[in-house]
Formats: sequence, C-alpha cells, structure tokens
Amino acid sequence: MEAETAREALGRLDTERPELVLLDLGLPDRDGLEILPLILARSTARVLVVSAREATEEKVAALDLGADDFVTKPFDTDELLARVRVALRQRLAGSAPTRVLTVDGIEVDLVARHVQRGGAEVHLTPKEWGLLAELARHPGRVVTHAQLLRTVWGPAHEQDVEYLRVTVRSLRAKLESEPAVPKLITNEPGVGYRLMADA
Repeated sequence: MEAETAREALGRLDTERPELVLLDLGLPDRDGLEILPLILARSTARVLVVSAREATEEKVAALDLGADDFVTKPFDTDELLARVRVALRQRLAGSAPTRVLTVDGIEVDLVARHVQRGGAEVHLTPKEWGLLAELARHPGRVVTHAQLLRTVWGPAHEQDVEYLRVTVRSLRAKLESEPAVPKLITNEPGVGYRLMADA
C-alpha cells in the first residue's frame, strides 16, 4: 500500500493491515512524528522512519515514540531492504510472546484485537481498546497521561485527562472483579496508569 498523506495512510491502515510501515516524516498534511503514535495504536506493524531530517533529536524522538528504526535520506536501497528484513524477522520472532498478554485471568491479544476475561469475550469501544492496547504494550510500566491521550485521542487532546478517567473507569467495570479496588489497571496520581503484569 502507498499513501500520499497522513489522512490517507491512517484510513487505509485499518483495512489493509500491513506488517511494516515506511513512514516519511515530511508528509504534506501532518508531521510524521504526530501520526507515529496513531499508527502504533491502530496496528501491530513495524514502523521504519525514512526522513531527510538528520538531527539526532528527530531520530531520538521517533525511536522514543515507538519507531523500530530510522533511516536518513539519501539512503542505499540495499541497506533499506536489509533493515526491512530485520524488522520483519523481529516482528515474526516477537509476535507470539509480546503480542498476547495475560494478566489476572484477562487475555489481551494485540494482533487479533480482542480481550477475554475468564475465557469469555469482552466487548470494548474503540477508545477502550486503544487505551488498553497502549497499556498492554508496556506491561508493568507507568504510561503517562500525555502519552495515552496523544496515542488514543490524538495530539490535540494531551491535556484532556478527564477523557482518561472516564475510559479507565469503564474499562475497570468491564475487566476488574472489584472495580472500586483495581488490581489490573492502577493509577499513579498525577503521572499516568499502569497495567499490572503477572509475576
């Protein structure tokens, strides 16, 4: 698949489900760094950033946001293809253990995009799924409010913490045996949320 704009890429991502995305940061309608978290929230594809930007800060920002690699233009085609092969091998090697998370009887399958509690399917809204998937990508680690909001709702909503509270409350009601005393999704006051990992 090929897309000329960020909007087109995000629209096609849901239907075409690529295994790998080559993301150019210089898109005409949005900065590639803005849509990187959105790609990762909607897909399990590996993301290789391809850009003319050479600044170390840009490379670090892309990698910190979840890119698997960063290739600076101009690049050698053989080198790019080698990096693509490495990313796809890592995806295949890592898909089984890291793409399904089981915590306290709840199974989150990031590839199939479904959740089971005690063997029964749990139906989630798109925002509930996005939030749970982002937490599941970082089991046992605190994910900041800003990162969750940016990934699930988009960069314009980084300050809308109430969105998180409402969605977390709804997730807890669906997943926790005692939502008032959460053990699965815990709050780090003023910082973010953590999906507890089984020891």
